[in-house]
Amino acid sequence: MHRVRSIFLSDIHLGTRACQAERLLDFLRTYDAEYVYLLGDIVDFWSLRRGIYWPAPHNTFVQKMLKRARHEVKVVLVPGNHDEALREYAGSEFGDIRVLKEAVHAAADGRRYLLMHGDEFDQVTRYHRWVALSGDFAYGLLLRLNGLLSWIRRKLHLSGYWSLAGYAKRRLKGALEFIYGFEESVAHHVRQMGLDGVVCGHIHSAAIKSIGGITYINCGDWVDSCTAIVEHADGRMELVHWRESEAPEVELLQETAAVESSQLARVLPLQRR
Repeated sequence: MHRVRSIFLSDIHLGTRACQAERLLDFLRTYDAEYVYLLGDIVDFWSLRRGIYWPAPHNTFVQKMLKRARHEVKVVLVPGNHDEALREYAGSEFGDIRVLKEAVHAAADGRRYLLMHGDEFDQVTRYHRWVALSGDFAYGLLLRLNGLLSWIRRKLHLSGYWSLAGYAKRRLKGALEFIYGFEESVAHHVRQMGLDGVVCGHIHSAAIKSIGGITYINCGDWVDSCTAIVEHADGRMELVHWRESEAPEVELLQETAAVESSQLARVLPLQRR
């Protein structure tokens, strides 16, 4: 068991077939922390409205979070757009898990980070909900194809993980432009607040980078890349990639070109023009 000071997770999307809850549970068996921050889209109510899907590993994750909260782990939930119904309960506690609209985390090295989901900086999600919903459906199809391709690769004894969804998004110029614009907007907002950095999610693009003196950190997701952020005892932040081998791959200053479903819907039409 690796003991770290904090764990940051986002975009787990419990309630969807794409959610890789088994790998997330493996990650949590390896990492323990004083603080656990769940930064949005933990439960995917958009998907649950289309049909109930809630297998045992999804329930196990919820029970594990409740158990950790009961045993003096500080667990904070910051809802995202897929679980936005929980935002009306900001300031409340559910089984010792505190729900907040956003929070500020003081790291061990004294740096202060804004904790949020990030959808407020996504114009598609905010003002064109039907486009976001359409993109969510299309993104789900890509992730299902990912699962099929992973099965084929295992049967062919091909090593490594290759993501069809990630490849498609890397090929879309508009997707990359959106990611960079999102990151710059978030960093500008944090700079105005007088904070040192931000930890967020939403765009499914895991990263630790410096943007104009602001430390920008994105947790990534648990439907495709399987990434998390951990803070060590000295305040150092690391990006953990949890691969199929169930062994952690830790990278610093790693950026992956991925984007959430709403952004995929936005850029697909651009490529047809």
